[in-house]
Amino acid sequence: MKDAMLPLDRDGVAARVAGFPRVAADLPEFKQAAVAVCVTQRERTPALLLTRRAAQLRTHAGQWALPGGRRDDGETAVQGALRELTEEVGLSLDDTQILGILDDYVTRSGYVMTPVVCWAGPVGELIGATGEVAQVHQIPLTDLDVEPRFISIPESDAPVIQLPLLGGYLHAPTAAIVHQFCRIACRGVVERVAHYEQPVFAWR
Repeated sequence: MKDAMLPLDRDGVAARVAGFPRVAADLPEFKQAAVAVCVTQRERTPALLLTRRAAQLRTHAGQWALPGGRRDDGETAVQGALRELTEEVGLSLDDTQILGILDDYVTRSGYVMTPVVCWAGPVGELIGATGEVAQVHQIPLTDLDVEPRFISIPESDAPVIQLPLLGGYLHAPTAAIVHQFCRIACRGVVERVAHYEQPVFAWR
């Protein structure tokens, strides 16, 4: 990436996220969801909280994910993201730890996914909810701030985005959201990702 890496302190990341010109998807007929883009710290190194979904789940089993899910009736994106963060990994945050909101991502399965950025700081080891989360990872932001890989599929004209991660790949929608966050948080660059495609297995 040509743009220089910026300091990853809380104030700097907060300022960049707060100034992000978010694009919302006005699709009230779609199911509304929220995910937590949660920054933790491990040995003073900023990291992003990612989970591996449990193998027995009906949809997206075993895939990488951000903590999140469908919003309850009357729930805001912030409220939904914080609730899911508590339910999935046992981490309770409040509104003072919210840094901002990124672009909505509309999924092939009919959801409007709203990413809520929060800063948790040092949290120690986290354990995922039994039956829902197989593993909880705190991945250094510098490991995620990488050039994506784009592939073509016959089912769509849009490029499928992938991010290399731990010997495999992170797929959209998670890959798209993580990529946008890293571009703004680590480089101060606004990059739209809503047009990036998901792999066919994630369309369900």
